[in-house]
Amino acid sequence: MDKFKKFKLPVYTDERFTLIPLEVIEHVPFEIKRVYAIVDGIKPSGSHCHKIEQEVFFCVRGMTIMQIDDGKVCQDIELKVGDAIYVGNYVWHHFEVWQAGTVVIAISSTSYNPKREDYITDYNEFKQAINH
Repeated sequence: MDKFKKFKLPVYTDERFTLIPLEVIEHVPFEIKRVYAIVDGIKPSGSHCHKIEQEVFFCVRGMTIMQIDDGKVCQDIELKVGDAIYVGNYVWHHFEVWQAGTVVIAISSTSYNPKREDYITDYNEFKQAINH
């Protein structure tokens, strides 16, 4: 599988509500251990990568710009309603810009660990890790 991959989810809207289904078998290439929401983003999130964790992020309200660096190319990827992105391990990433009211749902391959042992938060350490 690619280190990261942006894809579009279907968006169904009628007079009652909008539904954005994420099909686990089709869109999530790992066993799900955790689901969480990112809301009320104002400032950029902390840049990091994970040694083990894989994630799928999908936007259900608003817009955000995610910066992704796979060690070869660094790019800004806009996520609007219905957009999703798979982020594998050893992919440097963070959310750079938040539109007011944005809601992003995250699907994770690992349980929450407050010690953050899976994180690399130093960019030079990330570059060394992916070049070995």
